Amino acid sequence: MRAPELLRGYTECHVPNIEIKQLTENASRADQNSVFICIRGARHDGHEFAHLAYQNGCRIFIAEKNLKLSDDACVIRCPDTKETLGSLACRFYGSPSEQMHVIGITGTKGKTTTALLLSHILNAAGSPCGYIGTNGVRFASIERSLTNTTPDAVTLQKTLCEMLDANIRTAVIEVSSQALLRHRVAGMHFETVLFTNLAPDHIGQNEHPDFENYKACKHRLFTDFGAKNAIYNADDPSSAEMLAETSAEARVSVSTQKHADLFASDIALFRDKNTLGVSFSVSDNEDTLHAKIPLTGLMNAENALLAIAAAKTCFGISTKQAIHALTNARVAGRSEIIPLPNGASAVIDYAHNGVSLRQLLTTLREYQPNRLIALFGSVGERTKQRRHELGAVAEELCDLCILTSDNPANEEPDAIIADIAKAFESTQTPYLAIPDRESAIRTAVDLTQAGDILVLAGKGHENYQLIGNEKIPFSEREILADAIRELV
Repeated sequence: MRAPELLRGYTECHVPNIEIKQLTENASRADQNSVFICIRGARHDGHEFAHLAYQNGCRIFIAEKNLKLSDDACVIRCPDTKETLGSLACRFYGSPSEQMHVIGITGTKGKTTTALLLSHILNAAGSPCGYIGTNGVRFASIERSLTNTTPDAVTLQKTLCEMLDANIRTAVIEVSSQALLRHRVAGMHFETVLFTNLAPDHIGQNEHPDFENYKACKHRLFTDFGAKNAIYNADDPSSAEMLAETSAEARVSVSTQKHADLFASDIALFRDKNTLGVSFSVSDNEDTLHAKIPLTGLMNAENALLAIAAAKTCFGISTKQAIHALTNARVAGRSEIIPLPNGASAVIDYAHNGVSLRQLLTTLREYQPNRLIALFGSVGERTKQRRHELGAVAEELCDLCILTSDNPANEEPDAIIADIAKAFESTQTPYLAIPDRESAIRTAVDLTQAGDILVLAGKGHENYQLIGNEKIPFSEREILADAIRELV
């Protein structure tokens, strides 16, 4: 795309008539065919690196302030470069969201599971669907990981463009509060939006200043992107606020507690040799059907309802067809069950804060395990309040805890564990401190007995450990598989 076409409407100044091959916020990657966008980040300010981009040949810059560059540099000023980057990325890649049915899912918990369940239903029904979210990118035969739940604007638009090239016309995207705060989805069109639930999260340094800001960012998905369909969990008290001022023509409710467009009743947990799951009856305006899915707890009944409702409302897939597809659904890193040969069960889950860990452990308690054992840590360079919450929840609900590492980054694992261990100072709940996570997992498996449930919390779908500034390959599934072979 030629620069004048890309930047039409952004400036009245002369723009060099050069071919633009990339938008970048990384000065070291900029060249003569780039537009360099100066982004203010948590640690670095891109404005300070504009001179490096210039040295590398770049001559077009998007900035929030004046740049001290030579006269041949075209500097386009704007109030918010993050928002401009989002809009430019849409234009650069041909506005792929305008050519697709894009479904955005937001909420504190359940985004990943709901998105993957919906994607699973659509693909099973013969409607090719792509997924973008915490578990990475998935479409056709493509699978790759992402750094953030919702990727940066350039990666997002490029991925949607790739889906179009692969004849994928539907995409399910997890839309995080940070993505909305930082304008990663600026300029997009969402045909359908979903709301799961809301609770305080991601509040602190470099995140949201308070709960009201967090909630307001979530709300934007329902008001700012032209959605025609809004599907929501009517059991969450924030659902009315989420739908306030939305222009969506179709508003579809799901509930496990009261009358709704899609209602679940007779919810029951089941446990067999290889599976922990939930069963329930689903009532729509036409019929009542029985569902049984291999995912744990009430919340996954809610997630399944949202996925069924979206498939029915937007794609005409019957409730019966959707339920049938969910009987073999699996979500990596979300209550992912791995049976142990001694009659115990291991559960891999992404729960990494007090709210999600409480919900997970409370649910697993309802399966009446012989013992509930939790192995977890807390990420480095984040609020210490989260560590205390994790420890307090596990101390309350578990029979044994194993404290270990979880992406310590540039903090000492022992120091993080010590913060968590403060929750155990005045309790009789036993715990072990094993900083090396692989050793901790092997020890935990050795300690299990028939009927136990062992929870590996915090890593979920991740296949790495963040140690220092480096991502070290790390797969809990592979370690579990090795430990199981040794157990046998």
